[in-house]
Amino acid sequence: MSSWEEVNYYTGFDWAKDHHDIVIVDGVGRIVADFQIEHTDQGWQRWREQVAALGPGVAVCVETNQGIVVEKLLESGVLVYPISPVSAKAYRQRKVPSGNKTDRVDAWSVADALRVDGHGWKALAKEDPLVAELRLLCRDEVALIAERTALINQLQSALHEYYPATLEAFEDWTLPAAWAFIEAFPTPQALEAAGKRRWEKFLHSHKLARPETYQKRMEIFARASEFVSGQALSRAKSRLALARARMLHTLQNQIDAYRAEIEKLFAQHPDHELFGSLPGAGPKIAPRLLGEIGSDRSRFEHFSGLQCVAGTAPVSYQSGQIYKVYLRRHCSKPLRYAVHLWADLSRRSCLWAAVYYEALRQRGKSHACALRCLGQRWLKILWKMWQTRTPYNPELHSRNQIKHGSWVLRLEPSLNPTSL
Repeated sequence: MSSWEEVNYYTGFDWAKDHHDIVIVDGVGRIVADFQIEHTDQGWQRWREQVAALGPGVAVCVETNQGIVVEKLLESGVLVYPISPVSAKAYRQRKVPSGNKTDRVDAWSVADALRVDGHGWKALAKEDPLVAELRLLCRDEVALIAERTALINQLQSALHEYYPATLEAFEDWTLPAAWAFIEAFPTPQALEAAGKRRWEKFLHSHKLARPETYQKRMEIFARASEFVSGQALSRAKSRLALARARMLHTLQNQIDAYRAEIEKLFAQHPDHELFGSLPGAGPKIAPRLLGEIGSDRSRFEHFSGLQCVAGTAPVSYQSGQIYKVYLRRHCSKPLRYAVHLWADLSRRSCLWAAVYYEALRQRGKSHACALRCLGQRWLKILWKMWQTRTPYNPELHSRNQIKHGSWVLRLEPSLNPTSL
């Protein structure tokens, strides 16, 4: 089955970790099946048998758009329509205004919602396995980076208690050399006992002997033991600092392995040149954008759809003479995060993006708001590139800016080739 016109039965699928509640209604809203399956092979076999008994024309509404539940549903040959939890809650309140909530009620309410409103929804398509794996790897990499940040904060907190000189000597604690320093000199006493020759050897071996920082660090090392804590605190916190430093080394190895696999998969995708051409995206952000947007061109029929999913498009509220604009909260958080980083980095390599950002800042916009507006503009460009399968061309973009009379050109005449 491939179209809404073929649907005869409408299913509400309330999924959970170990079981799923299912309610199926016909074209007039009459319940034709009401059952529960376990999240096991036997449970999914029962689902397939039920679908086969009803015959062709089964559609399913479920509160997710990815994961093993969606995979199993698509494998069973039904149309799958995702629904957001916010919308599902609204449909349940419409069906049960008393506030009663059970898994069965949830399944029944979204089944009837699919029957009534499903003609305007978009069914999920089977995803490219390469894109799915790339998206999951990128999301897991971001989670590992967040764990690294947490460990670094914990390490710095421990050092502040007994070894503040190290926080002064090293500014960037994402560098493995900073963690290696803690392993080599875990306490101020150990640093003092090591002596100047070992300090110099450490800095040279870890490529930290740059003239602008070398002498400063040597001075800090020389006075590291001037401000020390008691022996009990020093021994306890140095043990914690060592543990955090070793954990960071292990975690960084895993992050590096993830990065290598992501770059390998990204290079295999036909759209890698398209996303790789985006100014500021680089080898880290480009795969995240590709993984979140995918390769199904029919997913976003207009650039505004992509902007809404990415969370850059604002939410409007109008009632009578009242008109307000709000930040869009319900969106793809991983895509929003990737677009935010991309917009920020694009300012360093794209002149018009930097001019656009600065103009918004001068109008009083916050840093986050200015980046969100810049991301909104970039997504419109990216959508066109994506639809036409064309890498970013700065000259073409400049011609389009001139053609449409972009106000950015008036702020920076050097962006307009006709002014030269």
